[in-house]
Amino acid sequence: MAGPDSGSSLPRKPKTDAPVRLPSREEVLAFIASQTGRVGKREIARHFGLHGADKAELKALLKGILDEGLVTKGRGRLVKRGALPPVLVVDVVSRDADGDLVASPAEWNEAEHGAVPDIVIALPHRPRAGEPVPGVGDRVLVRLADGGGPSDDSRPVGRVMKILDRGRSRVIGVFRAIPGHGGRLLPVDKKNSGRELTIPDEATEGARDGDLVAVDVVKTSRFGPPVARVRERLGNLTSERAISLIALEIHGIPHVFRAETLAEAERAEPVRPGGREDWRRLSLVTIDPADAKDHDDAVHAEPDPAADNPGGFILTVAIADVAAYVRPGTALDREAALRGNSVYFPDRVVPMLPERISNDLCSLRPLEDRPAMACRIVIRADGRRKSHSFHRILMRSAAKLAYAQAQAAIDGRPDDITDPLVDGVLKPLWEAYAALKRARDDREPLDLDLPERKILLKPDGTVDRVVVPERLDAHRLIEEMMILANVCAAETLEKHRVPCMYRIHDAPSMEKLMALKEFLKTLDIALPKAALLRPSHFNQILRRAGATDSVELVNQVVLRSQSQAEYSPENIGHFGLNLRRYAHFTSPIRRYADLIVHRGLIRALGLGSDGLTDGQASALAEIGAEISAAERRAMAAERETIDRLIAAHLVDRIGDIFQARISGMTRSGLFVKLAETGADGFVPAASIGGDYFRYEEGQQALVGSRTGETYRLGDPVTVRLVEAAPVAGALRFELMSDGRAGVASPRRGEHIRRNRRDDGFSDGRRARPGDKPSKPPWKRKGRK
Repeated sequence: MAGPDSGSSLPRKPKTDAPVRLPSREEVLAFIASQTGRVGKREIARHFGLHGADKAELKALLKGILDEGLVTKGRGRLVKRGALPPVLVVDVVSRDADGDLVASPAEWNEAEHGAVPDIVIALPHRPRAGEPVPGVGDRVLVRLADGGGPSDDSRPVGRVMKILDRGRSRVIGVFRAIPGHGGRLLPVDKKNSGRELTIPDEATEGARDGDLVAVDVVKTSRFGPPVARVRERLGNLTSERAISLIALEIHGIPHVFRAETLAEAERAEPVRPGGREDWRRLSLVTIDPADAKDHDDAVHAEPDPAADNPGGFILTVAIADVAAYVRPGTALDREAALRGNSVYFPDRVVPMLPERISNDLCSLRPLEDRPAMACRIVIRADGRRKSHSFHRILMRSAAKLAYAQAQAAIDGRPDDITDPLVDGVLKPLWEAYAALKRARDDREPLDLDLPERKILLKPDGTVDRVVVPERLDAHRLIEEMMILANVCAAETLEKHRVPCMYRIHDAPSMEKLMALKEFLKTLDIALPKAALLRPSHFNQILRRAGATDSVELVNQVVLRSQSQAEYSPENIGHFGLNLRRYAHFTSPIRRYADLIVHRGLIRALGLGSDGLTDGQASALAEIGAEISAAERRAMAAERETIDRLIAAHLVDRIGDIFQARISGMTRSGLFVKLAETGADGFVPAASIGGDYFRYEEGQQALVGSRTGETYRLGDPVTVRLVEAAPVAGALRFELMSDGRAGVASPRRGEHIRRNRRDDGFSDGRRARPGDKPSKPPWKRKGRK
């Protein structure tokens, strides 16, 4: 990464004795747009030869450019608004008039970056054997080329690096039988929600009304719906297994291992001790959730006997040595890279690696020999790191503990397993954690408090209840030890000049900060005024909100204001953790990024022949883009599955009353979050009371024009469930409680008319139990 002392080849103006002229706004914008490395105030000043007082004028110029939205801050650098990264994931959406393929970024925030750009896909005239050639509907990893499109139209050009997902004719949906005429398919994907498919009688494959099925489109026509054939019956929507399959199919998540991958995993044999340090006498223990199936990290702590480190500790973080079994270029490696990470649903795990590897050979089972990568860290009494080293070892876990089990032992309630471990193993761990906590408090990372809800299932796979597990010191202990080992991994790779797959987290964008500022105004909380916001500034906000009823909502809004973390070989630090360098090292069983870091350490320290290859080292930017996209794909699938599960759980509770809080709002209505389950739902604005309500963005409120009745973001409300749609994962409510009293101040043009009700009724009355509305908002033709 180019910097002031990095030997960067950034162009600069030649030195002269003539007075330096401050560059114009246009010149600065042109320079920013021309650079692919780091560009900030320092780099701009160096290029234009600015010194001393000139830099103050440049700072004012840059502030004006930022305020106007002409550039944004991204990845620790200034970028021209709408600028694209050199490597990105795109979706091929169409062909233009010249027949060229046109794509758009797979992820694009129009509010921050402007209109979605068209990217022309450059195709070879004569593709070589094996060269990737995409088509409309494909998801592709591209590298942007210099210059405009092939028709000299200035559009960016993307050269195909890899086809990530082929556009498929397979569609998943709910089968609705038509006696004597086969049936029709209602797609569950929101992109296809308005497009029904016809299924002939001979193509139903025994599907029953209401079944969740996968079909292949066999015929399309300009007139009439497409014709499909049932390929697979996936189950009934009352089963959670079928609901999780919806997410897997919609997001194209690979969930069936290839035969060659499974065969390679079955041929794998336990690693032999030769060439490894023997640490089997060290009493390492694993501490995981009670229902964990794989155990990839073990920990140990003991007082440091060194005279120059009073009160210090020696920590050991041992991580399953997945690199010993998953070699670069093998079938296991190719499929792990394709999956990117494991995906977790309430009743199933879609693993990155086959069970032979993840749950057997690499799982740190108690009293069984296992290969591991160990990080030994010496910390001082204040929790700050004194030194660290990495080792390739053979270990034997002393015990497999659950978080609650380890915490109970420390709290004086040991069981048969933990009783012999309390004094020699657990107490030193907790004492070391006390030191680590002091260092964490001094560093002050972003300290969000968001309860993590967990869905508990019945034996038949349906929802039993939703619980919020208690956050224990046992959780925090493991978290702090893993963070410390991750930092050590990143620093070691930097020291040895081996490419590193960093876990990066940028500072919030200006647009998100402005939105947060407007929200906080409604709570009489000010966003701290600082030239450079740090996590500690957000913690001040959270502490102020802690004394109010809106504490959970403020935590959620602050979270939404943050950038999304991702993987990249270009380090910009981790804003949320307030760390200059950070990498993921501690979960190679379930994250490909961690496996890359393990291979880097093996190469850097000469720990074997199975380290990072030159090919992978040169492709880290592409790998980072792929696994970042896979991570976001997994998060969306997990979130949507939970939404569908809860909607299915509440389908029998239509008409029930719930306590909730307003979590968002638009001109069309309110979003509410239920206190009981954490479920999100929608209240159409036209169904609220007997008034015309308008959206006041500055107040984050819906305000009645006649009465002044007001509903603000964060307000507690009582709602009644009107409809639950399990397939869409959507809930619709109506308000049963009044808003805040206010003063009427009608404004023309933003009234919501009562005869355009979004709850399916047009006579102005409030929906009652037993009423059957027409189509809900998310099913209506033409609604977005």
